[in-house]
Amino acid sequence: MQTTRAGGWYHGAGVLSAIGVVVPRRPEKFRTEIGDFVERERERGVRWGWGVGGDQIGVKLQVEAYFELTFSATPSQTLEPLLKYCDAIMESLPDAIVQYILSHMNNAKDVASCICVSKRWKDSIPYLRSLFFPRNLLDNLTGENTPDAVVRQMISSIAELEELVVYCPFSSDGLGSWLSITGSSLKNLELRMDNIIPHHNSTEIPSKLDRIRSAWNLESLKLWGVLMIDSPQWDVFLRLRNLEIVGARLKDIALSDALCACPNLTHLLLLGCEGLKSVSIELPHLEHCKLDFYGNGNCSLLLNSPKLESLEVQGCSLIRAHETRCLKNLSIANNTGRVYMVDFGKLVALESLAMRGVQWCWDAISKMLQMASEVKKLYMKVEFTGDFEELMPFPEIDFVDFFNSHPKLQTFDIHGAMFAALCQKNSLKNVDSRFSIPCLEKVMITVRSPLNAEQKMNTLESLVIYAKNLKKMTIKILQMKSSHSSADDFFEDICRFRYMNRKIVSIE
Repeated sequence: MQTTRAGGWYHGAGVLSAIGVVVPRRPEKFRTEIGDFVERERERGVRWGWGVGGDQIGVKLQVEAYFELTFSATPSQTLEPLLKYCDAIMESLPDAIVQYILSHMNNAKDVASCICVSKRWKDSIPYLRSLFFPRNLLDNLTGENTPDAVVRQMISSIAELEELVVYCPFSSDGLGSWLSITGSSLKNLELRMDNIIPHHNSTEIPSKLDRIRSAWNLESLKLWGVLMIDSPQWDVFLRLRNLEIVGARLKDIALSDALCACPNLTHLLLLGCEGLKSVSIELPHLEHCKLDFYGNGNCSLLLNSPKLESLEVQGCSLIRAHETRCLKNLSIANNTGRVYMVDFGKLVALESLAMRGVQWCWDAISKMLQMASEVKKLYMKVEFTGDFEELMPFPEIDFVDFFNSHPKLQTFDIHGAMFAALCQKNSLKNVDSRFSIPCLEKVMITVRSPLNAEQKMNTLESLVIYAKNLKKMTIKILQMKSSHSSADDFFEDICRFRYMNRKIVSIE
């Protein structure tokens, strides 16, 4: 749908005032109404153009008005005749066009102002499709007005509300009253719940979460600041495709029951969620999933979604996902705990893999790299390995074996520990004239230590020599600290290397 334009004017030596609207194709009666309106305006000497194309009807008004509009002129004197004429044109527009223009408003403050303009504009309010109540909009209410009552009054004036976004405070009873009015037509609902910390409102019965069941026709549900320690009393949301929960305190069984009530989800986002220990997700239609669990990083995840294409997980120590044939993008991170185990099915479609965290068990790293043999983009930022509390460096990785195991790799973003593992004494022992890195085009390397400087320089040179299609190499020097002159010598070597390969190598 194109964006509606109304009341725009252009200035130069002369001024062209224009009102342009694009409206959906209506039945023949509506098109006849527009045509009659255009003919009437032509008789008044106003140039109009209109036509039908595709699934839309275009209407455009052009009126020549010879006013000189510059910022140095007095706006009230210069614009007043033109604005009056534009107002007259707006008033002469058919009701259907006015309704369509005004239906694109959604901010509740703008809607309230629109009601005060004229009776005609007020009569267009029932045709709104979306309402948005900002955070502080209703903070200064006086008298008997409450946020619940104001929102209800505005919602009740709309015939078929499809989207409701409420960031201002509200009660469970208030939410229930709104959804009793608009629940059947509502498709998108976004609420700032503000009950992640238990207080007296969290004991409301039914709870805010329970009230959402009245919006049974939802396609998208977004919740902020959620307390879900008890299972929500939801029926099945058969049409719900997108569920987003941001900032929540959850219990395993409550989340499991909530997901069971949304069997047809294609998009799931759980961001900044705490209190979970073991998460099980079985959604047969899920395609995109982003999970961010806050806490000690020891949560376990069991995922069964055969259509999954994109998965981002943060805060899990154990991950199992057996049906992964469609998985294209995978990101695993654990900023506070240790990744013990990853168990995926065949990753035949995987194109992008990101591995982040302070510590991963080496078995998890090596298994992940082995399963991702077809990957095209690889991001590695794991600082240490080790099966127990002691932080251990990466073991030596054979340079030739690594790139032969990932023949389709195009972009490689490698940080300190992994780069050091590729720069050990024997890492380059199998390099010969037959070796090549066929697809590698872009490399980002983060260097944090001058140790093994000679081996690191040899590895950098090998990347340039054997990656025949390499277009860009970025070397990032990050917090390199050393009291020894070796740090300065290493940096000079890198600068010399950059100069010799200045077409593709840069230093940050």
